[in-house]
Parts: sequence; C-alpha cells; structure tokens
Amino acid sequence: MDNPLANTRMNHAILNNTLTLETVTEKNIEKYVDVGVRSYCEHYLHLWENEDPAPYISHGLTKTVVERELKDPNALNYLINLNNETIGILKLVKHCGIDEISDEDALKAEKIYLLKKHSGKGIGKQLLQFVEDTAKSLNKKVIWLDAMQKGNPVHFYQKNGYVIKRESQVVLPNVKPSEKPMWILTKKL
Repeated sequence: MDNPLANTRMNHAILNNTLTLETVTEKNIEKYVDVGVRSYCEHYLHLWENEDPAPYISHGLTKTVVERELKDPNALNYLINLNNETIGILKLVKHCGIDEISDEDALKAEKIYLLKKHSGKGIGKQLLQFVEDTAKSLNKKVIWLDAMQKGNPVHFYQKNGYVIKRESQVVLPNVKPSEKPMWILTKKL
C-alpha cells in the first residue's frame, strides 16, 4: 500500500489487511479507555507503589481526560485493531517540541500500548512506521517519545532508529523511586 495515511481523515488507517487504526470518537471512547488501562496495567504495574497505577490512569486514561483530548486539534487518538479486535491504543501529539526542537518541527508519540498477548509480533514496528508517515505528512523533522530506562521498550525503539537524547523521569506521585528514570528518544526524519 502506498500511503497508510490515505484513510486517516475517514476514521481508519489501514496498515495491512488485518491491522487498522480507528480514530477515537465519542462512540468508541470507552473502548479506548478500557483497552488503554488494561494494556497499561499488563505492562507497567511494577512501576507503582502497591502496584496501583491510579496516578497515571487519572492523569491520562479516563473518559474525561480523553474527551478533552478529542476536542484538542493537536491530539490524535487511535484504537489499534487486529482482525476487528481492539488490541491497543495510540496517541500522538502533532505539534510538540522538546528542548531546542520547536513545536513546528516535532511530533510526540505519547502512548503506544498493546495488550500483552499482541506484543512481540511486529505490530509495534508497523505502528512506528505509521507514526513516521504521519510526522512526514505534517512536515516534521523529528519524532520523540519517552521510554522507561529499564526494560525492553528502549531497545525496541533504538532498533527502529531512535536515539537517546537525554534522561528524564516520571513526575507523577507514587512511582517507585527506582522506576522513575526514563529516556527521551528522538528520531530525525
């Protein structure tokens, strides 16, 4: 397929015959929140004191928060569907600079969450290609994201052309101190 962005304005992006992205709307917002919370909890409970991710959920994955994001033209929220089953979520921030990189030049991949049983199957690589294609369509020069310093995601991003820009940390309350360190990674286009 030549242009994976061809259908994004029509509520779907077709990444291949079985993997699609569906734009989040009022009609499917609860599915986005549900799958987002489930996928986050499957991967990240270990970060939180008492394995309670409530600070993160209340900050970024409630219906109220996502409804606000849907009104923001700078946010792009998607359901990730495989064979018509929702298996994850994707959130991009179209104009989001970091450090010396301007909002006009940078796109942020803020959330890329897959249910655990779908991890490690090449879906993430396809999603990163969609993120890159989206950034290029917006004439961006850089994509950036945060990744935990511990664990496999940082290696996955590096294998896909991202480089560590600098250290960061989780600033929400109740994160275990040993789990706060993060990397900001960038990819030049």
